[in-house]
Amino acid sequence: MSSNSFSYNEQSGGGEATELGQEATSTISPSGAFGLFSSDLKKNEDLKQMLESNKDSAKLDAMKRIVGMIAKGKNASELFPAVVKNVASKNIEIKKLVYVYLVRYAEEQQDLALLSISTFQRALKDPNQLIRASALRVLSSIRVPIIVPIMMLAIKEASADLSPYVRKNAAHAIQKLYSVVMAFEEVCPDRIDLIHKNYRKLCNLLVDVEEWGQVVIIHMLTRYARTQFVSPWKEGDELEDNEKNFYESDDDQKEKTDKRKKPYTMDPDHRLLIRNTKPLLQSRNAAVVMAVAQLYWHISPKSEAGIISKSLVRLLRSNREVQYIVLQNIATMSIQRKGMFEPYLKSFYVRSTDPTMIKTLKLEILTNLANEANISTLLREFQTYVKSQDKQFAAATIQTIGRCATNILEVTDTCLNGLVCLLSNRDEIVVAESVVVIKKLLQMQPVQHGEIIKHMAKLLDSITVPVARASILWLIGENCERVPKIAPDVLRKMAKSFTSEDDLVKLQILNLGAKLYLTNSKQTKLLTQYILNLGKYDQNYDIRDRTRFIRQLIVPNEKSGALSKYAKKIFLAQKPAPLLESPFKDRDHFQLGTLSHTLNIKATGYLELSNWPEVAPDPSVRNVEVIELAKEWTPAGKAKQENSAKKFYSESEEEGDSSDSSSDSESESGSESGEQGKSGEEGDSNEDSSEDSSSEQDSESGRESGLENKRTAKRNSKAKGKSDSEDGEKENEKSKTSDSSNAESSSIEDSSSDSESESESESESESRKVTQEKEKKTKQGRTPLTKDVSLLDLDDFNPVSTPIALPTPALSPSLMADLEGLNLSTSSSVISVSTPVFVPTKTHVLLHRMSGKGLAAHYFFPRQPCIFGDKMVSIQITLNNTTDQKIENIHIGEKKLPIGLKMHVFNPIDSLEPEGSITVSMGIDFCDSTQTASFQLCTKDDCFSVNIQPPVGELLLPVAMSEKDFKKEQGMLTGMNETSAVIIAAPQNFTPSVIFQKVVNIANVGAVPSGQDNIHRFAAKTVHSGSLMLVTVELKEGSTAQLIINTEKTVIGSVLLRELKPVLSQG
Repeated sequence: MSSNSFSYNEQSGGGEATELGQEATSTISPSGAFGLFSSDLKKNEDLKQMLESNKDSAKLDAMKRIVGMIAKGKNASELFPAVVKNVASKNIEIKKLVYVYLVRYAEEQQDLALLSISTFQRALKDPNQLIRASALRVLSSIRVPIIVPIMMLAIKEASADLSPYVRKNAAHAIQKLYSVVMAFEEVCPDRIDLIHKNYRKLCNLLVDVEEWGQVVIIHMLTRYARTQFVSPWKEGDELEDNEKNFYESDDDQKEKTDKRKKPYTMDPDHRLLIRNTKPLLQSRNAAVVMAVAQLYWHISPKSEAGIISKSLVRLLRSNREVQYIVLQNIATMSIQRKGMFEPYLKSFYVRSTDPTMIKTLKLEILTNLANEANISTLLREFQTYVKSQDKQFAAATIQTIGRCATNILEVTDTCLNGLVCLLSNRDEIVVAESVVVIKKLLQMQPVQHGEIIKHMAKLLDSITVPVARASILWLIGENCERVPKIAPDVLRKMAKSFTSEDDLVKLQILNLGAKLYLTNSKQTKLLTQYILNLGKYDQNYDIRDRTRFIRQLIVPNEKSGALSKYAKKIFLAQKPAPLLESPFKDRDHFQLGTLSHTLNIKATGYLELSNWPEVAPDPSVRNVEVIELAKEWTPAGKAKQENSAKKFYSESEEEGDSSDSSSDSESESGSESGEQGKSGEEGDSNEDSSEDSSSEQDSESGRESGLENKRTAKRNSKAKGKSDSEDGEKENEKSKTSDSSNAESSSIEDSSSDSESESESESESESRKVTQEKEKKTKQGRTPLTKDVSLLDLDDFNPVSTPIALPTPALSPSLMADLEGLNLSTSSSVISVSTPVFVPTKTHVLLHRMSGKGLAAHYFFPRQPCIFGDKMVSIQITLNNTTDQKIENIHIGEKKLPIGLKMHVFNPIDSLEPEGSITVSMGIDFCDSTQTASFQLCTKDDCFSVNIQPPVGELLLPVAMSEKDFKKEQGMLTGMNETSAVIIAAPQNFTPSVIFQKVVNIANVGAVPSGQDNIHRFAAKTVHSGSLMLVTVELKEGSTAQLIINTEKTVIGSVLLRELKPVLSQG
């Protein structure tokens, strides 16, 4: 280390530091001069001396080296006492580096850090914003309860700081104080009553809490939901058999049926929790995703739990430890609900780089997902796994094949024959495991497989694995009457090697001898007695006991009891076939994601999930009455409402009322109408919209009294508005005002639901917030809230979370369309679908005239949005009658579509004249894949099987965006979301017009303006999911170019790359 200090100081060029470095090294013993074998203590000795120096340059160099060590992942905690002494340094650069160090190690060395609290408090007043922010970060990193009041004061001051950087750090510091939830979980997790008043606040603040706090809160709210809400699984579907014991009460079937008949309505607070946790499925923290997944599994309706599967599969890209936990939970889920993970079957295929524990879990999941439709694919996959060099994995695969054979009777014989083939494998472990599995399978139908038993008897000479030998002996013993010639000979061979066999094999030899003694006493009597004599003096007491027991049972003598008469029935009784079950079958009674679930044993501190209550407890316990605070938060300059003393529980309601009153005052100044009838009509419409706007919040609270008070106040204000607006105006002005007020009142729903149960803030910031909301609403104009969209989609979108910059691929296209319509984000219109820049005229043959008996069909892609659905690809089909007779009743018959694909067919064509032609339109949702859509094109007399497979370029819609937005989106789609290839072609093929023509001919993309001549950019989004597809062609020196495709849909991206590469390369 000392030699390193020489080189460092020589490079830095500082004279003083060089002298000090030389002084420091001179104090070290000669044996450690070269630093190669010096101890850790001596390693950092020179740094400690530099930190204690009087020269700032030496301290600065030391701190740079220490921060460098931290950056490389080295442990520098032993330097803490020396570093913390410099916290009061007047040199700003040293102080910055000291704070960087303290942020890293303050939590580990809390006692020493506490000694410098006064210094940090002084630093909060420092004129340098970086020092103020760093001091706040260090303070919040010292997790000691005694300094929480100091922290609160510091955060309060920093939140009003003029520097945005300091305010940002104050926001981060707030998150670190949420450990109160962890304290609750540790001290009094059963005190559910303490959560009632904070439930909605916790739900709304969930997205803003730091990641590890989110995990604790989600687990706490999961347990809370199971005690406060009724089961959402009674919506109409029968509960699955394997869930009845855990989730249902022991009432008789009649009562259950009666309960299911009652309509189920989800509690608004229950929906609030499910809705607010959904965005966290996209968290970068695997623990957060796992926590949300278990919440959805345990408390959401079964129809909604499927959304967690994609997020869990995404976690399989993480490190092996995370994979192990996630796969364990998927294994439990896949037993009960196979459909959730069937679309991701290939994600569970084993990779050669996977460790054995991961391979075994993936095998388990594949077995759970196996069914008649995919078993042939899985068996081919298993055949490859059996050849693996990992013998433990190969053995597990053979067990998996056996389980598939027992679960799916159609492939039992196929699996059995395959396992018999494995008996000739060179690897002894594979053969042994095959024998054990075959033994279990033969128990199911032993009569049909006498030849297999004979073949296995021959293997006794070569197999040495005890379990396999014991299995063969057991099989021969059970079927000794079916192989009367082979069984005695096997016993003879075993008698020779009895003393050298494993204990497990010896026990089976004794059993075999007993069974043969009872069925074939003439040939085996002496052999059996010889084996019994050997067993009588064996070292193992189990074998000695078994020998004595068998002798008394089968060999008659004076002392034999009554059991001797039934010896044959006892030994040769019909044994039930073994039931091969998943080892994860019994884990469902543990909460997913917990240590107890992982270990399959109740761990210390584990809290069991309670059963759903039959009747939901009173929801009003979650209501919070805030009267005085509501008065204080009324914006200055505005008259208070008449019924302010009877306000609803949250500030959001008051905010909504103030918005209503301001809306009314605006309509007063706008002179709504001059006719009393029209004015009354408009007042009614405004009142209806206001009531609609507050309906969501009122339904969540479940209180009607507050609602009636609110409506009364609104009617009073409306009446006042009517009396003040007697001056007549034009009718179109009236309609405009009505529209704007309706839009305002309807959008109050968003603001009121967003601000529900938020943390308390100053009145100035509240009034500022209301003003900004008004400005936003005025810009928005009319907000279309009556789109054809499911209620769930609208509920799941919650603007409380961070503003959406762009529609992310995780949202469904229909939801994105609604979000764009709602215009909740100012940047949602930055990326929009544009018209196609080029429509190729190439057609594809759907039905040849020879195959169609004179009916010919061609199809092409017009590259237009489909009128039948926003997720569908528009296809135009041209039908030609090449015969001299009329073709009648042309229609689409049976459809054979892969899972997920949807088709909207054209209306039947009554008749097509000879030599006639007609073009019809249809739409197909290909689910962003190039899967083939197969269906029948039928006439009155015939049906013809046809199929449509889309080119990958036709699964896109062109997008108009700026170069800046393109680069921003491209920066978010790197790593595994990026594929690239190098193209070599003649220079004349790399002109802008040629590149443009070739790209748009292959794919339906839009051109993005580029400020660089050598870079050509194209953008599109997938039709089904709306995922961005960014194509870049960057020209390099010479005759080469780089083709880059960025997209979340990596499969489509790689296919598009393969199609574009040859087209751009050729002349």
